[in-house]
Amino acid sequence: MRNPLDLSGRVVLVTGASSGIGRDTAILLSELGATLVLTGRDPGRLSATLSELTGNGHTVEPLDLLEVEQIPEWLKRVAAKAGPLGGLVHCAGVQHAQPLKVLDTSTFESTQKLHVTASVMLAKGCRQKGCCAVGCSIVLLSSISGLVGRPAFAAYSASKAAVIGVTRTLALELAQQQIRVNCVAPAMVRTEMTERFFRSLTPEQVAAIEQAHPLGIGRPRDVANAIAFLLSDAARWITGSVLVVDGGYTAQ
Repeated sequence: MRNPLDLSGRVVLVTGASSGIGRDTAILLSELGATLVLTGRDPGRLSATLSELTGNGHTVEPLDLLEVEQIPEWLKRVAAKAGPLGGLVHCAGVQHAQPLKVLDTSTFESTQKLHVTASVMLAKGCRQKGCCAVGCSIVLLSSISGLVGRPAFAAYSASKAAVIGVTRTLALELAQQQIRVNCVAPAMVRTEMTERFFRSLTPEQVAAIEQAHPLGIGRPRDVANAIAFLLSDAARWITGSVLVVDGGYTAQ
């Protein structure tokens, strides 16, 4: 029986592939037959992810995505080497908990730059001639913080809400080129970034967060599974959508 999530023959670029959701996504996509291009700031950690991938032909292309002006030309060079992209997943991200009284403009602006501006520039790079294969799928990472309020998360929530707006707009703009654009909105997932955040909280605060997720705190693979679906032909008629993966958080 044919696997509807089979990604054999597709080149997929994953940002933030050195840890967390990005790393698990890359590993899963390789298991589904995709050829991966891994990007992030740390070549050493990207190489560690590379060693965990299934199959051959995967590559590492380091880039600091805060250098947003470089992204389209860089992506053109990547596609020239690896082949036209059949998928792109933007997992790179940061999470800062800063109450309004201490929130600074530098943190706010850098968060928007990595989550929102980089998303737009990656999509802009994809639409260049020769950069994408027919039926390319772009998956961006939003968050339930873009759908519901969380105290002390103004910068993060603003950026993740903007990703949802960007997803819908780009989906319409790129449909004529047969490029689909969707986003995934996870709740709390146990990653290195989350564990660092938990260490800044009291045990009571951590317990409250866990209790807010009826199915418990998620794993990176839970989100990776949703991403794989949106990349695959099983989602060929889905674009401009927000797939919430939150263990029931927003059902309450």
